Amino acid sequence: MFFIDTMDTAGLGNRSYLAGGERAAAVVDPPRDIDRIIVAAAARGVRIALVVETHLHNDYVSGGLELARITGARYLVPAAARVSFARTPVADGDTVEVDGGLTLRAMATPGHTPHHTSYVLREHGRAVAAFTGGSLLIGGVGRPDLVEPRLTERLARAQHASAHRLADALDDEVAVLPTHGFGSFCSTTPGEGTATTIGAERGRNEALVKDVDTFVAELLAGLDDVPAYYAHMGPANAAGPSPIDLTPPAPADAGEIARRLAAGEWVVDLRSRVAFAEGHVAGSFNFEGAGQPATYLAWLIPWGRPVTLLASTAEEMAAAQRELARVGIDRPAAAATGAPDSWVRTADELRSFARSDFAGLAAARRRGEDPVVLDVRRASERDGGAIAGAVHIPVHELPGRLAEVPPGVVWVHCAGGMRAAIAASLLDAAGREVVAVDDAFGAADEAGLTVVVAERPAAAGGPASGSPAPGTTA
Repeated sequence: MFFIDTMDTAGLGNRSYLAGGERAAAVVDPPRDIDRIIVAAAARGVRIALVVETHLHNDYVSGGLELARITGARYLVPAAARVSFARTPVADGDTVEVDGGLTLRAMATPGHTPHHTSYVLREHGRAVAAFTGGSLLIGGVGRPDLVEPRLTERLARAQHASAHRLADALDDEVAVLPTHGFGSFCSTTPGEGTATTIGAERGRNEALVKDVDTFVAELLAGLDDVPAYYAHMGPANAAGPSPIDLTPPAPADAGEIARRLAAGEWVVDLRSRVAFAEGHVAGSFNFEGAGQPATYLAWLIPWGRPVTLLASTAEEMAAAQRELARVGIDRPAAAATGAPDSWVRTADELRSFARSDFAGLAAARRRGEDPVVLDVRRASERDGGAIAGAVHIPVHELPGRLAEVPPGVVWVHCAGGMRAAIAASLLDAAGREVVAVDDAFGAADEAGLTVVVAERPAAAGGPASGSPAPGTTA
């Protein structure tokens, strides 16, 4: 009897899998922090015999090479992937034994990358699951635009063909087990649910229910911004990542924190956005440890810039350090735990700013105030509605566009509050007076704010415009 254990990396929207039988198992698309995998295998009482990559990942640093080295497992990597380390190259149709009558069969499924390969798990010759990586996801497919712009349309067409190849080759009851699609920016659609099958995807997956031309046109039109750190993940995985180092960073006192800020380094406060707004080190930035610190910090920080972490507890610090290492921010320059007053030399090095909600913003406008409203959502999010008159700068562009924020008190919002807190901290560090809107965007209309359907920017020379969203007033 076979088993499949799923290991979530929720902060990145990815999954890894441990699949095997009584004695041995295979690991598919392991995260960089491989201790989780080793513990899971030990709990099952199995030997890790195979480590399998569906592709060279663009969104995280793989732990596959180190896991194979530690366990002595064979490291299976698509043959067409150009790498700088020894591995077992895998081609379409190759079959490897996992344990007894349990095998993995490789299926070339290009699209997310040119070399992408899925693996079908077979028990005594019967397909029971397909590890589809960034190919067939829940309701959609992996992005085709992460490799080379000139290849994007070709890879989008390949994604359509690969999805059909999987659907044509496998029975309805075969489980589909993707790596991406649980909040990952590698997915073309958000996807609903946490489990699916070939049969379920036949009736709903965009690649399976649309003709290739419609699918490709809609997919390309819907592609959104790519996290900047993705540019560094593929090369790191091709070169062979170094082992993860999760030993505690060097401790920093108030003087060192001040020196690092003065040197232009990033000091990142991992506490909640509520605690940060109430009091924080002047010049520090807020990336909540309970949010997605790996995604957004890695996206915004100039790559390679030293970072010092501040947290309430050592446990909070360790969790963030693990998340950051998954995306190649390996060693914080320094760290401190405790409370803000212990991180500064004098009280005037502490700052705070106001928090409110959309009802508060509406009330400010009714009082005759003229606040700057800054929307830091992505462009695709604004397609469903935006506050009339709001300035739009996506949070990942804000560090380089602070000068574009008009003068005045800035009320900054996103879809739920987390990114608004990041943006508020960036503005606060730049000396701006800011109010962080900690509210769900759906409350804007309920508060009486005018919400319009925001059109994408027109071509050069053309005007941008908006019209009232359904259920709103102009």
